[in-house]
Amino acid sequence: MKHLKTLLFAAILFVGATAMMNAQSKVAHINTTQLVEAMPAMKNAQAELEKLQKTYEAEIKTMATEFDNKVKQYRAEADNQTEEENAKRAQEVQTMEQSIRQYQGQAQQDLQKKEAELLKPIFEQAKAAIQRVAKAQGIQYVLDSTQGSGVIVADGKDLMPDVKKELGI
Repeated sequence: MKHLKTLLFAAILFVGATAMMNAQSKVAHINTTQLVEAMPAMKNAQAELEKLQKTYEAEIKTMATEFDNKVKQYRAEADNQTEEENAKRAQEVQTMEQSIRQYQGQAQQDLQKKEAELLKPIFEQAKAAIQRVAKAQGIQYVLDSTQGSGVIVADGKDLMPDVKKELGI
């Protein structure tokens, strides 16, 4: 009887251990930053953002040049003007300076908005490709191995080649 209990206990342990072995999840990793940077759509988005940034920089530079010229002109003419006229000019210069700063802030916001608008579909496309590849390979968890994202060891299967193939890059 004691022998039967021991045998039954061993059988239960064996079945439990086998079930746990089969229940282990398949885990893989991918560096999403590296993947997104390799996508052609990302290069196009970066080029568009750089073009927009240069446009804003040129406009700001033009405004700054106009501001500097106005300041020089007003300083050169200050001795020939009344105090009232000089105060009016100082107010005008201050308003111009505030306008330039406001434009710089608006340009920065516009650039950030455009960047988010351009990058969202790229990240969605990458995520969808990762999901397709993981599903096709029976992988249940995919960790992001981008530097600083929390993965310390990435010795498992790297999905980068398969996802690049899926995206055609």
